[in-house]
Amino acid sequence: MSDITTINPATGEEITSYDYMNESQVNDIIDASHEAFLKWREVSTQERAKVINSIGEKLNEYKEELAKLMTQERGKTYKHSLQEIDLCKSICDFTSAQGVAALADDERELEGLKKGIVTYQPIGIIYGIQPWNYPAYQVFRYTIANLMAGNSILLKHASNVTGSGLLIEKIIHESDLPKDLFRTLLISHDQSGKIIENKKVRGVTLTGSDKAGAVVAQQAAKVLKKTVMELGSNDAFIVLDDADLDLAATTCAYARLYNNGETCVAAKRFVVVDAVYDKFRELLIEKFKGYSVGDPMQDSTDVGPMSSSSQRDTLQKQMQESIDKGAKVAYSSELDESLPKEGAYHPLVILENISEDQPAYKDELFGPVASLIRAKDEKDAFRIANDSRYGLGGGVFSKDEDKAIRLASQYFDTGMVYINGYSLVHPGLPFGGVKDSGFGREHGGFGMKEFVNIKALHVVGKAPA
Repeated sequence: MSDITTINPATGEEITSYDYMNESQVNDIIDASHEAFLKWREVSTQERAKVINSIGEKLNEYKEELAKLMTQERGKTYKHSLQEIDLCKSICDFTSAQGVAALADDERELEGLKKGIVTYQPIGIIYGIQPWNYPAYQVFRYTIANLMAGNSILLKHASNVTGSGLLIEKIIHESDLPKDLFRTLLISHDQSGKIIENKKVRGVTLTGSDKAGAVVAQQAAKVLKKTVMELGSNDAFIVLDDADLDLAATTCAYARLYNNGETCVAAKRFVVVDAVYDKFRELLIEKFKGYSVGDPMQDSTDVGPMSSSSQRDTLQKQMQESIDKGAKVAYSSELDESLPKEGAYHPLVILENISEDQPAYKDELFGPVASLIRAKDEKDAFRIANDSRYGLGGGVFSKDEDKAIRLASQYFDTGMVYINGYSLVHPGLPFGGVKDSGFGREHGGFGMKEFVNIKALHVVGKAPA
């Protein structure tokens, strides 16, 4: 029996089976990756930028093939898969355009020295453990920045998107990048722990749940390896009394349901001040009714199946526990009876009457279920928004943009905030969170410096007095 079998969540049918690599294969890959790094670190940032650009160009050649495979393996709509690849291409474009300047030496005029120099030098192999919800983007987010910095990359992808991980490897290998600088590993969790311990592996990054992050961060800490953790969240979108309610409702529905609701920076809790709660509730239900659940390959489909039946079952358990503790269903769509019974489809749901002891309030509901929460006023809305162990993203809606920016800047205890809209991510701005949402930053130039040796050169130029 194979170690990994991928399943199409839209139909429940098996796609492909794979075997884990053995210890010898993994060690050979690590050794080759390290040797490739020793050569790559000698390549100028200007030449690295050209190679990064070639990866983006090669990715475009495989756009339709990779998008279809991602949809087949994890159920996201085909149109969203195409958008994800466009985002990956933009990461390549941003990095190739901005990387040289971002990694340039920083010269400082300092008293007592001829000059001081801060230089950013690569450290070696960066091992990434990545999730299934964005099969390409999660990989490109850490890979491209670290390749630009001069490091080499190992990838352990989520098992249900194994095919996507291998196709990404093929795409990158057909670019101008030396092949051993990027490898996809087919390994178990136990094997993963041994990779973290390997002395040639210098950094570890994980995107996933806070529980998984705690385990991997502890494994890395035992061997003093630096980590970047991009973990779960329970993002609150705050609707103030002076908000454009139609804009807020339209945006919140989109931000909750995009990518089948399986996005770490999705809107999950809608915190609405009492003065506009009833009107917003009415508008939000209307917007949810405009979304269709169906075959992810069809253009008319807005929301496909969840990534697996187990993910769907987990979400339903969280919903039921919330209902048992007092939550009410404000809206639930009806699934088309023609959809395959074996598919992991889930209705679109809005819960209200949310209290602090419910999963709908305190936990991450990773799927097309929204929590609608009434706040007394502006102050209470921010209290509720920050009353979470998570702190990745959030949103503020107010016609007074300056006020929204001030409130978001001063009072939102998260790494990212959207003002009067939702843009998912932008390569030019940092991505990351606080509290149980993890630590470290990617994008915006910051990701290129997470796994480098920030080295200080003291240029003295004279003998001691």
